[in-house]
Amino acid sequence: MLDFSVSVVRVLIAMFFPLMLVPVLVWAERKGAAYIQDRRGPNRASIAGLKLGGLFHPLADALKLMWKEDFVPDHAHKFFYQLAPVFAVATAMMTFAVVPFGPDVVIMGKSFALQGAPLNVGILYLFAIAGLGVYGVILAGYASGSKYPLFGSLRSSAQMISYEVTMGLSIIGLLMIFRSVQLGEIVRGQGEMLFGFIPKWGVVVQPVGFIIFIVAIYAEANRTPFDLPEGESELVAGFHTEYASFKFSMFFMAEYVHMVVGSAVIATLFFGGWQVPFLTDQGFGTPGHLWASVPSALVLALRVGAFLAKLLFFAWLFIWVRWTVPRFRYDQVMRLGWKVLLPLSLANIFVTGLILLLIDRGRF
Repeated sequence: MLDFSVSVVRVLIAMFFPLMLVPVLVWAERKGAAYIQDRRGPNRASIAGLKLGGLFHPLADALKLMWKEDFVPDHAHKFFYQLAPVFAVATAMMTFAVVPFGPDVVIMGKSFALQGAPLNVGILYLFAIAGLGVYGVILAGYASGSKYPLFGSLRSSAQMISYEVTMGLSIIGLLMIFRSVQLGEIVRGQGEMLFGFIPKWGVVVQPVGFIIFIVAIYAEANRTPFDLPEGESELVAGFHTEYASFKFSMFFMAEYVHMVVGSAVIATLFFGGWQVPFLTDQGFGTPGHLWASVPSALVLALRVGAFLAKLLFFAWLFIWVRWTVPRFRYDQVMRLGWKVLLPLSLANIFVTGLILLLIDRGRF
């Protein structure tokens, strides 16, 4: 009974945590855009005279989208048209299942991983499900029976091919160093120290891999400067031009869930996940240190809080980049993916392997 209850709680957290962050990120996106462009953000919607800095605007959006007219274009393929937004949201939510959001906890003598699904092949599952996300875009463009959505979906497929290979290759060096494809093991490996004071985070041991990965994850989320599938100035609204009401909001939600998952994966692979530098299971520092005997519950709270803080920082970075960097042209994205990032990722694997070989032979 305990195993079942803990499993249900883990699954519910993995399912609903990204969705709970969606309205927060929508609000942060609007506020961030306003600050960057030196203008006022959302400040009109209110309840009982309270505006709370525009926090009620996401609620107003949800109510508006739920009550707007829903229609299906005459020339649409009705089954695939209805399926596409569901596919987009489902694949986005499924990817968060393997992300560890805290250390293992012991309940009544049993150890449980703070993951929705603690799979031994976590990173492979992550990339397999993330690769399926493009099908929602392609189905939406094809099923709409319109030229602009079709062009948007074709762009998405071409973009996916150009960055998906690079994204997979960018973490090979990381897997070579930590010798595991399980995300929990990778996070635990980042708890070690280099030279006694530098955290062995992925960004420290794989800086080139981090740069390649974060560029590819931006393309994965279809965010500016890689939002070619929905380039408003060229394709009206791209692959979801023919969608309205709740179906449109599902594509909107999927984009922000991708932001949450992408931020969580960046924090997990390259910034220690739930690890806090110098914090062990017994506290900070060595025995005798002032904080060397921190209660285990406080240690757990600090680690989960550290993961959440890292996630929110990279989610804000998504927003910051969107309102700072202009959209790339189609040919620029193809050139970046095939002529820059792909050779760079292959070179990174070769150099990482060479350094590990020299270390094993005692040359370093």
